[in-house]
Amino acid sequence: MQHVLPKRKFRLNPPQILTIGYFFLFFIGGALLKLPIATTNGITWLNAWFEATSAMTVTGLGVVDTGQTFTLFGQIVLLALIQIGGLGIMTFTVFIFILLGRKIGLKERILTQESLNQSELGGIIYLARHLFVYSSITELIGALFLTIRWGPEMGWGHASYAAIFHAISAFNNAGFSIWGSSLTKYVGDPTVNIVITGLFIIGGLGFTVLIDIWKKKHFRELTLQSKLMIIGTVVINVVAVLVFFILEYTNPGTLGKLSLSDKLWASYFQGVVPRTAGFNTVDIGALHTSTAVFIMLLMFVGAGSGSTGGGIKLTTFIAMMLTVIMFLKGKSEMVVMKRTIPQTIIIRSLVVTFLASTLIFVAVFILTLTEKASLIQLLFETVSAFGTVGLSMNFTPHLSLIGRIVIICVMFIGKIGPLTLAFSFAKHNEAMIRYPKENILTG
Repeated sequence: MQHVLPKRKFRLNPPQILTIGYFFLFFIGGALLKLPIATTNGITWLNAWFEATSAMTVTGLGVVDTGQTFTLFGQIVLLALIQIGGLGIMTFTVFIFILLGRKIGLKERILTQESLNQSELGGIIYLARHLFVYSSITELIGALFLTIRWGPEMGWGHASYAAIFHAISAFNNAGFSIWGSSLTKYVGDPTVNIVITGLFIIGGLGFTVLIDIWKKKHFRELTLQSKLMIIGTVVINVVAVLVFFILEYTNPGTLGKLSLSDKLWASYFQGVVPRTAGFNTVDIGALHTSTAVFIMLLMFVGAGSGSTGGGIKLTTFIAMMLTVIMFLKGKSEMVVMKRTIPQTIIIRSLVVTFLASTLIFVAVFILTLTEKASLIQLLFETVSAFGTVGLSMNFTPHLSLIGRIVIICVMFIGKIGPLTLAFSFAKHNEAMIRYPKENILTG
């Protein structure tokens, strides 16, 4: 008598489902951009997928000129990819379920939690539902101000479209512009500077922080996440603006030829933009090497968790710094604002930083073999891709075939997160056996 073994069901975990979902969006987006009606003079498959990945990951790096290459249809496809990529695939899925009156089950809630990088499952649908309200209102307000500013200059019809495009791109930290020179002609324009930076700073704080600010009346009532994000954002932005102003003050390629007023506006814009926005009002390729290195640090740190931005996340960076301080002081627990941060958060921060650093190292190593460019250019391009920033030292269009594939992979991993990708391949089995402890020498 033969015993038939029961077949094991192959089930995908949430990280695997999200990874596949973004892959699907990547292929669909590239196919749409490859259509004849999407471009003025055609585009290769590789370039179409590069642009689709850049839009989907809200990066902003481009191998072609967005305004010159893509038709209105192609630009709308890019906007759709930016919006979906910025808010997350599962957020849109939840929204569609709500419109259709379908019940949102536990599986969808877990996927949404993973997509928005939230630690708790409770209130996840409330968060996803309100994302549309907050993002739509914020983008419309930004577009309105930009339309009023650009209307007399370029006509109200074109100004309205340009305003909507840049408002969506800014709020989602994408950095795509329909102008090849980005926003350089508005380097000293107060309205453009304030509106664009306001949009990507709000988008980069993180949706949980925005909702927390909306619901709470006083700063002391906010969660620790919100407090750290607000304080960290203010501090890092102020430092970045001052450093950029000092380092680039006499550089003729950036601030040197500008008036003092324009220098201040340009320093402010470039100081806050590396935290994953990707727009620029000065020539990034003309930066001093010291400034480029500093901007790479900002791009690596990135925006807030659960935001439209990328990078290792600001709170991860803060956790790393606090861990160092805790260790040097000989403390066993990390206490911040009378709250103890769990050891699992510390370990997660270390893992995220290690995986991100390893990814960048491997990518740069490959690019040094395939590209004819300086190390600073290759490193800048790679960090920008990982942080889904989009700033470029004018090298992206010159990438080789292999180089473009490498940057596509880095943008993709930077969007879904190296930890999410690792979880999609790893098997989680709780060890049933405990072994003796033994020290090793470190440091």
